[in-house]
Amino acid sequence: MPIVITGDVPGQTREGYEETIKALGDALKGAPGFIMHLGHPLDGGWRVMEVWESSKAASEWFATHVRPSLPPDIKPQRHIQEVHTLITK
Repeated sequence: MPIVITGDVPGQTREGYEETIKALGDALKGAPGFIMHLGHPLDGGWRVMEVWESSKAASEWFATHVRPSLPPDIKPQRHIQEVHTLITK
C-alpha cells in the first residue's frame, strides 16, 4: 500500500534544502519504491512530502541516505500515512 510522508523540518533553509536535493536527488529518483517528492518553505523551516510504495522502502532510504547527510541541528518531524487515492498523469 502506498504511503505519504510529510516531513516538517524546523530550521531548514532554502539553501540547505537545495544542497540536499542536489546531493541526493538523482539517487532518490532511482530508489526502489520511490514515487514522488516535493518541498516548499514554511514559517521557520521547510516541508517535504514524498510518496513511496511502502513504509519499509521509505524508512530504508531515509536511514541510509537522508539522516546521515543532515546537519546535527536539523531534525525532521516525519508523519507517515497510508494513501487512499493517488492519481498521476
